[in-house]
Amino acid sequence: MTATGASEGAGVRGAPTAGPWWWARRRSAVLDVSLAVVSGLECAVEGGRFAANAQLPEALGLLLGLVVGAVLLVRRRWPVAVVLVAIAVLPAEMGGLLGMVGLYTLAASDVPRRIIALLTGMTMVGGVLTAFFAMRQDVVSEPAFHPPAWFLPVMTMAVCLVMTAPPVLWGLYVGARRRLVESLRERADGLERELSLLADRAEERAEWARNEERTRIAREMHDVVAHRVSLMVVHSAALQAIALKDPEKASKNAGLVGDMGRQALTELREMLGVLRTAEGSSVRRAPASDAPERLAAVAAQAKAKTPAAAPGGPAAGVPAPAPAEPDGEGPCLAELAELVGQSRAAGMAVELSVEGPAGGDADGTGPDYGPGVEQTVFRVVQEALTNVHKHAPGAQARVRLAHRAGEVAVQVENGPSARGATDAGLPSGGNGLVGMRERVTALGGAFVSGPTDAGGFRVSAVVPAVAPAPATG
Repeated sequence: MTATGASEGAGVRGAPTAGPWWWARRRSAVLDVSLAVVSGLECAVEGGRFAANAQLPEALGLLLGLVVGAVLLVRRRWPVAVVLVAIAVLPAEMGGLLGMVGLYTLAASDVPRRIIALLTGMTMVGGVLTAFFAMRQDVVSEPAFHPPAWFLPVMTMAVCLVMTAPPVLWGLYVGARRRLVESLRERADGLERELSLLADRAEERAEWARNEERTRIAREMHDVVAHRVSLMVVHSAALQAIALKDPEKASKNAGLVGDMGRQALTELREMLGVLRTAEGSSVRRAPASDAPERLAAVAAQAKAKTPAAAPGGPAAGVPAPAPAEPDGEGPCLAELAELVGQSRAAGMAVELSVEGPAGGDADGTGPDYGPGVEQTVFRVVQEALTNVHKHAPGAQARVRLAHRAGEVAVQVENGPSARGATDAGLPSGGNGLVGMRERVTALGGAFVSGPTDAGGFRVSAVVPAVAPAPATG
């Protein structure tokens, strides 16, 4: 029974626990054939004895025994049929091995428990009746043996329990263990798939975070450096026009300043392209995490270190650079007038108009804008004026700032370039409008840009007064 149970647990459903699948199937087939041969020989002997006692041809009993014993070949596929055959041949006192193996296979299979209980009960009743009459006949044939009245019932019940209970209980145990193992295997497979999905999602989120950080750093560096370098190029052109003492030297030095500004913007554009490129870069995690910190430190140093104005700078019409941004804070709306003043000093005709009180309330007591909101509006105006310097030299510009209920709106519009104005020759990588749109939409606002009917260009943005809280997750 132990060998049978082990084979049943390994090969009932064709799911081997050791060795290849075909080897387990082959081993199960060999076991079934061996059991069928042994059962056939047993039933043949018992069938011949039954035929002799019933005064029937002995060959008929042998043939019936071989056929009945061979039913074990289909025990895995039709266990109910095997048990019914074993019950049918009980009156002929044959099929002991057939009944035990059949009950074990039935109990270990997925047949409903009520059917298992019904067939087990039928087997016990048939076995008790058969054993009772057989033992009674043996007692009658022995005149010298006079057992007590309880002897035959107790012995028949004991024989039936020995022939029925062990295979059924062992089969139930093997079936429950197999189902438990399959359930644990399915749970393990499900957990493995879930962990794989979680790992994929974590990798996607990490890659998304790296891309967002690259984009943020690129946007910050562009906003911090591009405007000031662009003004440097414009100022160098003004120096070439107003230099009187040594025109040749002043013109040469101013040209060098302009060349350096163009090279700085070109290098900045290349750096932005590298930072915005997420695909095709196989870098390790540590360098990737260190690079943003180094770049952020460079950007902070670039903001903090503002060069002092040259001694002759203000007299020559060159305004001083904008003050450096404090650490941890960005520019505010109060600095827009200074920003517009820098563009005026560079030769641009720009007008600034402010509508409504800060905060959006009629009495001006509304809540102040968050630092992110004011910084975003400031950067939009800064980049828009930089684009005017680049692409529309000599054009008139107008900056409109409107404080509304729950939001702040800004619009920068310029006319066509003035006739005879020479292009500053500043390189453009197309990141300015992209950065403005990213900043505004990140705060839940709306951004629109495009040419005007008069041949100029307009940039408009509406930003909520209170920035949405970042999603956690």
